[in-house]
Amino acid sequence: YQRMESERRRVANELRSLGGAESEKIRADADRQRQVILADAYRDAQKIKGAGDGKATAIYAQAYGQNPEFYSFYRSLEAYKSSFRNKSDVMVLEPSGEFFRYFKQDKSSPAPRTPAK
Repeated sequence: YQRMESERRRVANELRSLGGAESEKIRADADRQRQVILADAYRDAQKIKGAGDGKATAIYAQAYGQNPEFYSFYRSLEAYKSSFRNKSDVMVLEPSGEFFRYFKQDKSSPAPRTPAK
């Protein structure tokens, strides 16, 4: 009886070992496939992002060409927005500097043109 029991135990251990090896093989293959899928998705995303960036650049260039003063004004507003995001931020700038160009619009010079709607 003990010989039969030890034989069954040996077979069970062998089957567990084979199952564990097969499990590792399946996991390794799944991890490899995951990496390939992620790399392909990243590559595709970068292509799409590049195409979008190209279109955005073309649109900005066209807008800048149509009304450079308005484009400059718009970019200044974006700079103001990002610079004054936190109330606790402190900036040391010359008030007469270029950064505040649109804050101090001269009464004698016309305000920047806005595009017609």
